[in-house]
Amino acid sequence: MPTTPLAALEHVRRYRERMKAQGFRQLNLWVPDTRSPRFAAECRRQSQLAARHDPAADVMDWLEAAASDLEGWEP
Repeated sequence: MPTTPLAALEHVRRYRERMKAQGFRQLNLWVPDTRSPRFAAECRRQSQLAARHDPAADVMDWLEAAASDLEGWEP
């Protein structure tokens, strides 16, 4: 016997009720579409920016800043 749209909706409603009773809550997420040409273009753009950047300088600045919070640290 084929499932009717109303039967499918009822099944989903009962499933959601069971999950809620078990302490879960429903969460919907929107994530980037990795198949999109716009996504690929943005990845390229960010990669090109990162390639032009000198990471060593930033890492050292970050380490100095983080270490300065440690008691007794003297560079």
